[in-house]
Amino acid sequence: MPRTTNNVASRKRRKRVLKRASGYQGARSRLFESAKETLRRAGQFAYRDRKTKKRNFRSLWITRINAACREAGIPYSRFIQGLKAAGVEVDRKVLADLAVRDQAAFAKCVSIAKESLAPPAAR
Repeated sequence: MPRTTNNVASRKRRKRVLKRASGYQGARSRLFESAKETLRRAGQFAYRDRKTKKRNFRSLWITRINAACREAGIPYSRFIQGLKAAGVEVDRKVLADLAVRDQAAFAKCVSIAKESLAPPAAR
C-alpha cells in the first residue's frame, strides 16, 4: 500500500500558522517550526498579560482615588471604609473616573464616607 502524506490538511495547518505569524521578523514569519514556537510563546504572554493588565489598572484606579481623597482631607483606606459602612457599592473604576472627571460627585462620595465614619453622637 502506498504511503499517504495527508498533504491537504498539513498544508492547510502550515498556512494557518504562517498567516498568524505574518509581521514577525526573519525566520519567525517564514519557517513553520520557528513560527509555531513563536506563536505558542506569544499566546502564553498574551494569557499572562491579560491578568497583569487587570492588576495594573486596579493599581492605577487606587492611586487616582488616593490622590483625590488626600486633597479632600481623608486617607484612601478611611474613604473606602466609610463607603462600605454607608452601604455605597461603587467600584474603584467608577470612583477613579469620578475623581478625574467629576470632582463634585466625588466630593459628595467623600462627604458620605466621612459622615458614616463619624461617631453616632456627632451625627
